[in-house]
Amino acid sequence: MDESNESTDVEILTARNAHVGSLRVRRVIPQRRRRTVGAWCFADHMGPADVSENSGLDIGPHPHTGLQTVTWLVDGQALHHDSLGFEQVIAAGELNLMTAGHGVSHAEEATGHYRGTLQGIQLWIAQNNELRDGVARFEHHGDLPQVALTEGSATVLGDWCLLQA
Repeated sequence: MDESNESTDVEILTARNAHVGSLRVRRVIPQRRRRTVGAWCFADHMGPADVSENSGLDIGPHPHTGLQTVTWLVDGQALHHDSLGFEQVIAAGELNLMTAGHGVSHAEEATGHYRGTLQGIQLWIAQNNELRDGVARFEHHGDLPQVALTEGSATVLGDWCLLQA
């Protein structure tokens, strides 16, 4: 047991409202006083928003380089499609990981069939110099591990987890 008197500083950041396409997001980072948290360079909470089969998300094609986007939906469905040729519906409880590498363009739009509430988290991870000029790729993870807790559950997302009440 470590009995040192070292304290861990906790910094509370207040999200600001932003719009991405027609979707309102609460952006925690970047901020003037905190540009990144480790490798995370953007942290957005999107929704809750009402979406229809053909509108509500509307984030048209846009490019990325040198980063990864982690998209995890807690409610609803969205359609991802990209310049690599991937077209993937992501549903609540699923995760998309897009590695931009030297460049990829993608869009996140209505599915053409889902109507309801959309809510999720998107984290952007700055790739290190070794990976930022690498090959772009896309991964969909539809069955994420769950861990039961006394007061809820945790969904394991790669090397970190998000808690749910």
